[in-house]
Amino acid sequence: METVTIQKLAKTSQDSFALAQQYYSILSTLNSLNLTEREIQLIAFAAIRGSISYATVREEFCHKYDSSFPTINNIVSKLKRNHIFVKQGKQIVVNPSIALDFSKPLVLQITLTLNEKRTNGETNEHASEGIPYKKAESKVEHY
Repeated sequence: METVTIQKLAKTSQDSFALAQQYYSILSTLNSLNLTEREIQLIAFAAIRGSISYATVREEFCHKYDSSFPTINNIVSKLKRNHIFVKQGKQIVVNPSIALDFSKPLVLQITLTLNEKRTNGETNEHASEGIPYKKAESKVEHY
């Protein structure tokens, strides 16, 4: 029988933007995305605001984070290539598989496993979900 270590952590955020930034920072780290702080800020901002397509929303982001329109355009292009931002109709939004309601408490369950060779030749690589390396899935459940 395998031994499992469980560690519970709790963190309070000052607002939904900070909570969203923490969430996307964790996703970036776990999936080796190497997102910059500004990219995480833009993802979080778009997740809260619903879209980053409107000029007024982009202006609000620029004001809040001391950024510029060209910076936003460059980040949006990169995040669309990585499927973090997707187009829904005419809107650019956070991929629905990682877009959450950050106005409510968030509980994450993260399972980290070793890729071990078993005696029968099978590997234990992401055995619980069958997820290939570097292509972790996010499954969102609402209660």
